[in-house]
Amino acid sequence: MSQVTEKKGPLAAYKVLDLTRVRAGPTAMRQFADWGADVIKIETPEHLEQSDGWGGLRDGADFQNLHRNKRSITLNLKDSRGREVLQKLVTEADVVAENFRPDVKFRLGVDYESLKKVNPRIVYASISGFGQDGPYVKRPGFDHIIQGMGGMMSMNGYPENGPTRVGIAVSDMAAGLYCALGVMTALLERERSGEGQWVQVSLLQSMLALQDFQAARWLFHQEIPDQPGNDHPTSIPTGVYPTADGYITIAAGEQAMFKRLCDTMQASDLWETPEFSTEASRSIHRKALNAELSNRTRARTSAAWLEIFEQGSVAAGPINTMDKVFDDPQVKHLEVAQPLTHPTLGPINVVGQPFKLTRTPPQMRSSAPVRGEHTDEVLASIGFSPSDILALRAGGTV
Repeated sequence: MSQVTEKKGPLAAYKVLDLTRVRAGPTAMRQFADWGADVIKIETPEHLEQSDGWGGLRDGADFQNLHRNKRSITLNLKDSRGREVLQKLVTEADVVAENFRPDVKFRLGVDYESLKKVNPRIVYASISGFGQDGPYVKRPGFDHIIQGMGGMMSMNGYPENGPTRVGIAVSDMAAGLYCALGVMTALLERERSGEGQWVQVSLLQSMLALQDFQAARWLFHQEIPDQPGNDHPTSIPTGVYPTADGYITIAAGEQAMFKRLCDTMQASDLWETPEFSTEASRSIHRKALNAELSNRTRARTSAAWLEIFEQGSVAAGPINTMDKVFDDPQVKHLEVAQPLTHPTLGPINVVGQPFKLTRTPPQMRSSAPVRGEHTDEVLASIGFSPSDILALRAGGTV
């Protein structure tokens, strides 16, 4: 059983029915759970032998990080009685979220228009790979595929190594966060209109939105971003430079910052070189400038350079492995690692929220639930008697 600390959050007034699975949808619903909403994770009963896409990894770091602060019930939506239970839950809910294939919800009768008849105030969120309609509507959408189709791989890495994926599920995470923002926007609008609406998010569109200025370069100037490796596309020098014992990052493309870099490194000759004298010329002659800088940064250790650059107000930093990230004093100060107690794993840490509110901070109230852990208490809260629940269990509905 998940352990719970009862604390009210700023979203405590909202009830969310989470039909999502894998990553994008759970990421969106985690935003509500961490800020106090009652997020009820609806899963298939165990006898149907369907998982949330995690197999036996419910006690693993990824599942625990995604599904903390949620309650779990099991419900067979292919059963008419299961759909009746869902409709009863919807009457008291504020949000329903799903990431089925676009056609599945209509076949099950749990689409927005159907549930809107039960509760006109419901905000219904759908996450898909490519959208709810269009030529790719039936394609399976996976982060790796979207990174390629959406342009990310074409501009990541080095040309000699070919297209390269980003090391995180970037389109999944983007879709989840945009979905959470869309749902919160719809909830705010509902305060004025009194009506819910259908929030639609796709991995593909989220991927494009996340690329922001790179996408805008094409839309404005028909410039196709190339693979700059560790260089910034336009602001040079910005990249990774070797030291006597490793590597550091430097971001000194802006004119005043480049001057400070040259002064701090006692490299006035670079500042006086015509090819490096302006931001535009440095971008053109980036290879030569990077070679000059690399020859000089190799002379000292990473720690020595970082101390020098900090004293000179030059933007620079280490390249940390994850163990060093969480050992960093600023990361510790920000309390990124948030403690929880798991009933069998004991004390664990999860990744906290990236923003804070001064009066109503996020709370880590409970570890991720066991499948169906809260079925009885949730059903009882909407009027099902113990005998009703036993009958639902006997019939395989829950």
